[in-house]
Order: sequence, then structure tokens, then C-alpha cells
Amino acid sequence: MPRLILNADDFGLTSGVNRAIVELHQTGVLTSTTLMANAPASDEAIELALANKGLGVGCHVVLADGLPVLSPLEIPNLARRTDGTFRETLGRFVRDLYSPVSTTSLRSALATEIEAEATAQICRLQSRGLHLTHVDTHKHTHMFPPVLRPVLRAARACGITRIRNPFDSAWSRRAVAGIPWLRRAQVTFLSGLEAHVLRIIAEHGFATTDGTIGVMITGSLDSVSLARTLSHMPEGTWELVTHPGYHDADLDSVRTRLKASREIERQALKAIVDFPKIELINFESIASNGTDASIGS
Repeated sequence: MPRLILNADDFGLTSGVNRAIVELHQTGVLTSTTLMANAPASDEAIELALANKGLGVGCHVVLADGLPVLSPLEIPNLARRTDGTFRETLGRFVRDLYSPVSTTSLRSALATEIEAEATAQICRLQSRGLHLTHVDTHKHTHMFPPVLRPVLRAARACGITRIRNPFDSAWSRRAVAGIPWLRRAQVTFLSGLEAHVLRIIAEHGFATTDGTIGVMITGSLDSVSLARTLSHMPEGTWELVTHPGYHDADLDSVRTRLKASREIERQALKAIVDFPKIELINFESIASNGTDASIGS
């Protein structure tokens, strides 16, 4: 029987996102979420997480499109000097990360700042009493090795040894139709990093899933694409990455391309109950040595 971690990203983004995540968990379909440490509704999300003990909670490490936990003076290469925020887009973040004019010392400084900021975000959540099951990153920035290594060091220092496999599995990419060609091309191109990234994860002694579902259909996950994908899911342990929420005034006030789609996802995910031959688990069902642990869901 395939095992599925149904994870919702962006816990803490808005109260409407928080409400959708908790409702889906309480109906028995959502098993896991990742919480932003310094988003508009993070404090509320922490309280909700503490009140819902069965919900696996990880840290959604934000390094782009958000606010740092550390002072911008502590991370001058990671946070912008103009307003103290991270770079607004993934494109700008990656451009600067791989800039040909970057010196060795600058790259080293950036890695040090990423590790420090990731540590601060994880520690903020742990200091509130949360037991964190894993880490992942906003916009999947840990798919890039210069980000992955410091994030792994930060997580390890905080006692966490599980991390998202940030790559859409090949079978799930084949299973879905109607994806804009540019989105499909981007995801397929980035999958070329997968083997290298998985080697780094293994070398650091971290556990992860056999693959991820939902990266390519982020923003277009509906009941049809969900059913098509789940019906093709092979044996193994997989993570379905989702972004449910309520499209309200709070969501309109934050920077995100995922607005109306969050309502569609929230409704579509309820259909998970129609797939009884899938075992729903969270990240703690993956042993820290990379093999499955039999702790149930």
C-alpha cells in the first residue's frame, strides 16, 4: 500500500490559511503542515498546532519572499538593505545565489547567513513548545545545494533529521495533463538537480520521501488532477505538497500568486477519503536513518 504525507505549506500566512489547514486535519485528510516562523498569522498557527497534537508540524524555512527572524544587520547579504526583507522572488534569489560576480568570500558569507537564519526560524518555533517533525523551504529553495547544505546544518543542530524531497516525481509529472508548457519545462529542468541533492541529503544522514507530488500542479491542483495523480501513485512513501486556504481580505493583502487556487485545493483535498488504499502518515513515520518506521499514522 502506498504511503502518503499530505502536507500543507504556509501555515501562519493568514488566519484563513490556518483555518483551512486545521479543518482538513480535523476531517482526517491532512497529516502534516509546515509553519512559517515570522508570517502575519504565525502566532495563531503556533497555538493551533499546539492544540492539534496529531498534526505533524515542520518548519517552513523562508529565505525569499518574506521577513527574517534575525535583524537585517545580522544577515546583510540575505536581507535587502532597503527595507530588511528577503528578495521578493525566487528568480532574484537564485540569480544572486549563482551570480558570476560573486566571490568565494561572498558565497561563504551567504551560506553562513542562511544557516543562521534557518536556525533562528527553527528555534523560534521550538521555543514555543512545538515538536518539529521535519523542515522544508518556502519556494523549495533547498533544491539548490548552496541553500541545502546550510539548511541541513541548521536542522541537525536543532535535532531535526527529516527534510522534504523538493522534486516532483517523474511518474506524477507524467500523470497530470493540461499543465502550461513553461511550468512543465521549468519543473522538468530543475529535476536535473535531484540526484545531486539526494546524495547531499543522504551524506548528512537525513531521511526523506521517495518523491514529491504536487510541485508542478501548484496553483492548479483540483479534484480532477488530484484523482488522476493519486490513481497513478505506485508503492513507496510520497509527499503531496498542497496550499489550501480561504481566499479572504487577509490573503489579498499578502504577496502570493496562490489566491483563488487555495479555495479549490481546500475543496479538492477532501476527496482523499475516496482513496482507501493509501496509508496517510506524517514525517515521523520515516525513520531517521532513511528507512520507514512502523509507528503508524
